[in-house]
Amino acid sequence: MSDESARPSPSAKKRDDKRRGGVRAIGALAPALTKQAIGKRGFTSATIITDWTKIVGAELARQSQPDGLRFPRGRRDGGVLSVRVDGPLATELMHLEPLVVERINTHFGYKAVERLKLIQAPIRRAGADAPRKAAPKPLRALSEAEEQALEARVAHIEDPELRAHLKRLGRSVMRRTLAAKPDQG
Repeated sequence: MSDESARPSPSAKKRDDKRRGGVRAIGALAPALTKQAIGKRGFTSATIITDWTKIVGAELARQSQPDGLRFPRGRRDGGVLSVRVDGPLATELMHLEPLVVERINTHFGYKAVERLKLIQAPIRRAGADAPRKAAPKPLRALSEAEEQALEARVAHIEDPELRAHLKRLGRSVMRRTLAAKPDQG
C-alpha cells in the first residue's frame, strides 16, 4: 500500500480544518455573519453600505443612508435603491439623483441601480457616529412648600395606593418642570 492512498484528499482536509475550528481572521467570518442581515434589505453585498461615503461624498453621506435595494423579478440590475435622508436634503437629493445613480453604478461596475426612492426619516447611526443626547439636568428635591402643595392636591383621593402613585407622578413632573426653567435669582 502506498503513502498516497493513506493521505486524505485535499477536499477532505479542508472539511476537517473547518470542523476543528482553526484560527481564522475575523474578516474572513464577517461576510457569512452579515450576509443574512444584508440580504433581507436586498443588498447582494455590504459594499454599498460600507462605501457609501466614498460613493456619494462625505457631505451627502452625513445626511443620507442606503436602506434597501429592490430588483425587478428575476434580475440583478435596474434596481430601486431606498435611501433614508435627513429633513430638507430630500429635495436636494431629488435633483442630484442622476449623479448619485451614476456614482453607484460606477462603483458596482454595472447598472445595478436605475433610480432612488427617498425616505425622509432619521438616519440610523451606530457607535461613535451616533448623535449624543445632552446629559439631563440634575433634578433637585422639592422644597417643603412644594411638597405640601402636592400633598394638598392629592389629599381628596380616597384610595391610598392611587394617591401614592399620583403623588409620585406629581413629584416627578414638578421636578422636571422646575429643572427646565432657568434659574431665577
